[in-house]
Amino acid sequence: MKGRSRVRSLLGSLAGQVLVLQVIIVLFLIGVSAFETVVQTQRDRMDEASARVTSVAETFASSPSVTKAIDSPHPSAALQPRAEAARKKSGVEFVVVTTPQGVRLASPQPNLIGKKFIGTTGPALRGQSEVETIDDITDGRNGRIVQAVAPVLGSHGQVVGLVSAGLHTDKLPSVVNRRVPLLAGTGGAAVLVAVVGPALVARRLRRQTRGLAPAELARLYEHHDAVLRSVREGVVAFDGEGRLVLANDEAIRLLKLPRDAEGARLSDLQLEPHLAQILASGCTAEDKVVRMGERLLAVNHQPTDQNGGPAGSVTTLRDTTELRALGAQAESARQRLNLLYEAGNHLGRSLDAAETAKELADCAVSRFADFVTIDLAREVLSGGELTPDSSMLRAAVSGVRGDDPHHPLLALIQRTSGVPQSAGMGSSQAVLVPSLIESAEWRQQDPSWARDIMSCGIHSLIIVPILARGEILGRASYFRSKREPFDQNDLAFAEELTGRTAISIDNARRFSRERTLAESLQRSLLPHDLPQQNALQVAHRYLPAEADAGGDWFDIIPLSGARVALVVGDIVGRGLHAAASMGRLRMAIHNFSRLDLPPNEILRQLDEIIVRMECESGQQPDGHTLTGARCLYAIYDPVTCCFSVALAGHPSPVFVKPDGTLECPDFPVGPPLGLGLGSFTFETKELYLAMGSDIALFTDGLIENRDEDIGRGLARLYQALAKTHGSPEHICDSVLKSVLPKCPRDDVALLVARTHALSTEDTAEWNIAPDPEAVAGLRADASRKLNEWGLGEESLETELIISELVTNAIRYSTGPIRVRLIRDRYLICEVYDNSSTSPHLQRASTVDEGGRGLYLISEFAENWGVRYTDKGKVIWTEQILMT
Repeated sequence: MKGRSRVRSLLGSLAGQVLVLQVIIVLFLIGVSAFETVVQTQRDRMDEASARVTSVAETFASSPSVTKAIDSPHPSAALQPRAEAARKKSGVEFVVVTTPQGVRLASPQPNLIGKKFIGTTGPALRGQSEVETIDDITDGRNGRIVQAVAPVLGSHGQVVGLVSAGLHTDKLPSVVNRRVPLLAGTGGAAVLVAVVGPALVARRLRRQTRGLAPAELARLYEHHDAVLRSVREGVVAFDGEGRLVLANDEAIRLLKLPRDAEGARLSDLQLEPHLAQILASGCTAEDKVVRMGERLLAVNHQPTDQNGGPAGSVTTLRDTTELRALGAQAESARQRLNLLYEAGNHLGRSLDAAETAKELADCAVSRFADFVTIDLAREVLSGGELTPDSSMLRAAVSGVRGDDPHHPLLALIQRTSGVPQSAGMGSSQAVLVPSLIESAEWRQQDPSWARDIMSCGIHSLIIVPILARGEILGRASYFRSKREPFDQNDLAFAEELTGRTAISIDNARRFSRERTLAESLQRSLLPHDLPQQNALQVAHRYLPAEADAGGDWFDIIPLSGARVALVVGDIVGRGLHAAASMGRLRMAIHNFSRLDLPPNEILRQLDEIIVRMECESGQQPDGHTLTGARCLYAIYDPVTCCFSVALAGHPSPVFVKPDGTLECPDFPVGPPLGLGLGSFTFETKELYLAMGSDIALFTDGLIENRDEDIGRGLARLYQALAKTHGSPEHICDSVLKSVLPKCPRDDVALLVARTHALSTEDTAEWNIAPDPEAVAGLRADASRKLNEWGLGEESLETELIISELVTNAIRYSTGPIRVRLIRDRYLICEVYDNSSTSPHLQRASTVDEGGRGLYLISEFAENWGVRYTDKGKVIWTEQILMT
């Protein structure tokens, strides 16, 4: 119903009548165009058909083969296929060839050949082509056929035949089919324009009048006037001559205009100059802020003649005084949030309490405070446990300028109860002092310092305790001198910022404590005093990593026969667990070394130990597990100057010959320990070292650096060893100075050993047959050698030891026996045989005839033992020299 009323209203209006008239005119024009198109189409089709059939008939008639075919004995047989081919190729309805008398010689219908041709032939017999239109009523078809008759001329120009070509007009494409879419589209567009034009006019009229009657328009005006005068935004309008034509109540209040101001000129209103300039400029202004007394007005000015309206302007005024204040607070809150976000990304990047305190001070300065001081308990900086009597040290100071009178770094901060500065020393409450001038309590601690603070212009203070996990680690003091005093919002922000930093400082304290414990444990497990031995002159260095101590270690272990074992290695991992694992592994190496096993066998045993340790660690509640270890185990024999070494994932040693030549042999490197790959993964390689050669053993922390390739570290090491001459201690210092990275991220263990060799005068060796009678001669030879060495006092015990060991070898072995005496720090006696039977110390009863030999040897010798070789075993003893 509502839609019908709208249509009835539209048709009854002037716009509706114009709409109907335009539609009728457009429809008439469309009909005329359609009729003209149909007529023109029929005329074009007839012309096109005439041209096509004439062309086909004349072309076929002018063909020489047609003339020959007509003169042939059987013209129909020759002409029929040619006529059909021409008809199909040209697309006409028929091609008929006749005699001059009109008898058909060729026709699309063979049954008509020989019959009379129907059509006009007179002009063709006179040598002219003729076109005519006939009705087609064959096969029930209603239409018209256009046919052309052309003469076939003989060699002398006489007419010898006729050719007729015809085409049904229905088979020609109609132009109407092509013009219908264009005609329909054009007509539809015309109708649309005729309908839309008046509709837009009517719509605009309805928009201007809101579809209301005059009474309704008057009532609407009253409503708009009431709204205009009650809104909280001032509206003023001026005409083209600068006279005030409209001012609502809010504008009168904001601009302090008189009630009868309408009609007054702009220059007579006595407005603020800046505002008057905007109103008189005639230019668009958006949210221009103008001060009117104590108020801030947002002014929007718009001319009314830009879109064809009357000359003049409209201006709106909005009081933004409170919004500006709220905006400033919102901007301040946004800046605080950004500062907290940046602080979360930057604070605590290093596990160092002092560095974290410095980051906090630098982060807060200039964006929140003008000066910041951070005081931390002494134990926090050292990684210790806090006590009630912990003293405070100045850990960080930062300010917008460098002439602040605050205590210097690491200065001791005195305690004074009852003053704001005591916050963070015994209280977990933050303190806000908005005005230092009005507060006298803070000056009680240090009046002279307070005067200096005041002289720098500092006027506001916030002190926040650094609290983490229920412990007070220190305090943060924020000062302001240039900006507005601190308020409660600033206090909340300072507590949030300090609280986030407190966690990082506590983490740094705990890390420092664990690092100190790990480093202390690591150093306690390393050898403090080098064992006494004459085979090598040794110097060593150990440097823990800056971040956390790892599990690097070294060892010098004296072995039997004046030999010395050198061990360098590192546990994969850091901290207390790595240090403890290193201690267990070092103890295992000492125990295996007492068995006098070759280096590769020592590494195999260590590999099994670490696999067992990892299995045990995997079952522990703490979840700590080893991931392997790297180790180098080497044995140096000063008698033969033979150096045997086996590697488990460890860097190869470097040798410096007595003439300074550097030697870096290619040692077979096995996998790291703890993989459990079996006993065939480690190999022992031997080489001869001349007396006075230097051996450099080191862990990978000396040459590895994440910022460069390991090859550069090795190159620096080789260069330092080649250029440095002097004692092993001097070589160690030079290598560390030249090769050590600036910030080592891993432990460094360095061992430099200089070889010594025992002269032939300090050794004696005899080969004897497995015959008991040879023992007496051996005892005499040994006694004479001892007398030559000035050790005659030990000859009796030595003869007894040699006699017992050789007699035991003769009893249990079948091959030759070799005896060797070595004069070193001990008098060493070694008996070699090809038996693998190991003697055992036992206590014989009173009725036993034997079993007392080893007991006597253990009484006369300081140490004794057995080591196995590829060809048997060696039983050795060590006697203390009296001289």
